[in-house]
Amino acid sequence: MKTTKVIWLATFVVLMLMPAIGYASVESTLAAMQARLITTVLPLVAILGLVFAALSFAMGSANARQHLILAVIGAVVGFGAPSIIAFIRGVVN
Repeated sequence: MKTTKVIWLATFVVLMLMPAIGYASVESTLAAMQARLITTVLPLVAILGLVFAALSFAMGSANARQHLILAVIGAVVGFGAPSIIAFIRGVVN
């Protein structure tokens, strides 16, 4: 049962993140994957982290402050990823 779930998850990830590989170059494929990750996956994970931290705080967890700090750091990295990548590209070029 576990293997089929992993196969379905892998198939979903491949279909979501990769464009039609046969019609694209490696550079355009990587650029499309990067754009999809930055615009979809990272903000979604950041928002889910913030929701988890809020629920942890509402439930009175002892680690709520740590959850909130980690969620905020994740949100900053998630939403700041385009700027971080642009900065690294500027340094490299």
